[in-house]
Amino acid sequence: MGLDHYTYRVTWSPEDGEHVGLCVEFPSLSWLAATPEAALAGVRQLVAEVVADLEAAGDPVPQPLAEKHYSGEFRVRIPPELHRQLVFMAAEQGISLNRLASAKLAG
Repeated sequence: MGLDHYTYRVTWSPEDGEHVGLCVEFPSLSWLAATPEAALAGVRQLVAEVVADLEAAGDPVPQPLAEKHYSGEFRVRIPPELHRQLVFMAAEQGISLNRLASAKLAG
């Protein structure tokens, strides 16, 4: 597993007045820097250090999201009335409820 496979993001932090580098697989980690490039480099280095520490301790290392297998299925609980409305909407469009839900999530 390479450290490059983790999901990194850089955004502006108005509270700190700096860019913040984040890693989705390690939500407690962040790195503040004056430039986006420095924020990304900082959080990548921090992740590398944490992964090395976890491995040295024999603790589990989070799997990168990009390397996980996704079935394409998940359950969503919604109020019965919304379920009813969606069934009617799908029927009016002549499509399955699954296709309607998929289209709404995609768009």
